[in-house]
Amino acid sequence: MRSVDVVVVAYNSREHLRACVARLSGAPGLTVIVVDNSCPQRSFEVVEDLPGVQVIHMPNNGGFSYGCNAGWRAGSSEYVLFLNPDALLGVEDVEHLARALDMDPGVGLVGPRTLNEDGSINFTIRRFPSLVSTYAQALFLHRIAPRAGWVDEVVRDPQAYERPGRVDWLSGSCLLARRSALEGIGGLDEAFFFYSEDIDLCRRIQRDAGLAVAYFPDATCVHAGGGSRPRAQLLPMLAASRLRYARRHRGRVGSVLERLGIGLGEGVRTIFGRGGSSYRRGHLQALGVIIRGNDAYRPR
Repeated sequence: MRSVDVVVVAYNSREHLRACVARLSGAPGLTVIVVDNSCPQRSFEVVEDLPGVQVIHMPNNGGFSYGCNAGWRAGSSEYVLFLNPDALLGVEDVEHLARALDMDPGVGLVGPRTLNEDGSINFTIRRFPSLVSTYAQALFLHRIAPRAGWVDEVVRDPQAYERPGRVDWLSGSCLLARRSALEGIGGLDEAFFFYSEDIDLCRRIQRDAGLAVAYFPDATCVHAGGGSRPRAQLLPMLAASRLRYARRHRGRVGSVLERLGIGLGEGVRTIFGRGGSSYRRGHLQALGVIIRGNDAYRPR
């Protein structure tokens, strides 16, 4: 296997971090880099005794992309694995992902089949968003026709997860990238504090580096947080990141229409959304972010 730097950003992740890192620490060819994003829990303490683990301490919590960039730039391996602290991946699965890049030099980023803790498929294969899908989700049409390609970014056909292939983008809990591709595009965009950094990364690798994004089911990852909804207090951050993505990757008219569609969805969910009063407040705050056009929103 080619050498791989494994980058894990640790922020309030004590519950899962050791199990994640212990599977990979000390393995030949792997260097595990844990980035402490000024974590108030001091999550990094649970892995300091593991062999071959390098801990990087950042002066502040600059967001997920900020931590990922610090991690991959601290290493030198040909391949870089970005792994969430609540995800579990074995050494042999890293080998499978590395082999996928070895076999196809036209691929710059690859992701595994991801399972939820109960063994169900985590639908990580995604289509790039369109105005049609944005408005369809705003009006809950994806619940009426969940497998229709025009209503949702998420590919929900189980058969799609049985075969390898090139895709638009992959959810970012576990992604293996070529270092040369990261260097070519300048790494992750740190303007994305949390959410949408994965779709932005996949888009820029394809557009700017001229490389594909691929799904490779021979490797399997288990993601503890994969099946959960965003916490209510993070909904404004999600809305801000979606707005920033639209402004980065659509024209002026397209980004305005996307902003209206996102706002429509937040307004509808403020009134009719599930999850109780906390989620409705979260959607209302997200609607405020969209109305103000605040794509630089940061959590307090």
